[in-house]
Amino acid sequence: MRLPRIFTPRFVASAHCDLPCGVYDPAQARIEAESVKAICEKYQANTDAEFRTRALIIKEQRADLVKHHLWVLWTDYFKPAHFEKYPNLHQLFNEATKLAGGGGGAKSSTDPATADQLLAKIDEIAKIFWETKQA
Repeated sequence: MRLPRIFTPRFVASAHCDLPCGVYDPAQARIEAESVKAICEKYQANTDAEFRTRALIIKEQRADLVKHHLWVLWTDYFKPAHFEKYPNLHQLFNEATKLAGGGGGAKSSTDPATADQLLAKIDEIAKIFWETKQA
């Protein structure tokens, strides 16, 4: 019978990730976190109410972008094997996204020190990220 042979694929393709590997990079989260820190510093140095209001709005938007970029890495780039090799990775992402968010995080704080803590967590994640890229 020839029919089953017609449906048999001639070529088999495979890929090791969702998209080309160059798509993912913790630098995106870091750039936004650096913006959050710069805005906090500018906010602290300025007493103009309108300026401060605009600064808060922009800072909150940038903090949301930090969370977005971290979530993409957490859920799309890192795979179960990475979490097995780096058992603290889930905790790092949890801490980093909380530092980006409200409730004491950079989104609700105007303290540059909070942004520094966020940047430090992103750097820890980036170190692991680049180790996984070497494998």
